[in-house]
Amino acid sequence: MGLGAESKLGDSIVTTKLDHAINWGRSYSLWPMVFGTACCGIEFMSVAGAKYDLSRFGAEVVRFSPRQADLLIVAGTISYKQAPILKKIYEQMCEPKWVISMGACACSGGFYDNYTTLQGIDEIIPVDEYVAGCPPRPEAVLDAIMRIQEKANDESIIKDRVKDYKGFLNA
Repeated sequence: MGLGAESKLGDSIVTTKLDHAINWGRSYSLWPMVFGTACCGIEFMSVAGAKYDLSRFGAEVVRFSPRQADLLIVAGTISYKQAPILKKIYEQMCEPKWVISMGACACSGGFYDNYTTLQGIDEIIPVDEYVAGCPPRPEAVLDAIMRIQEKANDESIIKDRVKDYKGFLNA
């Protein structure tokens, strides 16, 4: 026996908080955009394939427009010449947005320690999850997506997520 509307309507109604309902929908309908520049982009294709089946997690609608995506997966080496483009893509994404840095090159520059390679994308955009490896295993990418789902489930719909982030392109 419930209180309020549940007592009159029985099992035909469910009451919840607005945060919980919206976050449940957000966490199981992630629309990723892949910024694949190297071999990690090829590895992401296996994550979206039939064997690992990204669609089980509600993220099978891969978008190629940042205005339709809420999950940015940066897979591969990023040069300083690409950095402003990546930042612009991130800024064009709708809120709330999440970022996965996939592979050693996107996380830390990999073995490219030279003047042209960005030593981690967290220098220009905020990163929510890092996936290590060269190339990372598909299971690790799926694990990062599940952690993004957990973060999306625990957020408030009125809180601004990353307003205080300053990358080197913001100076």
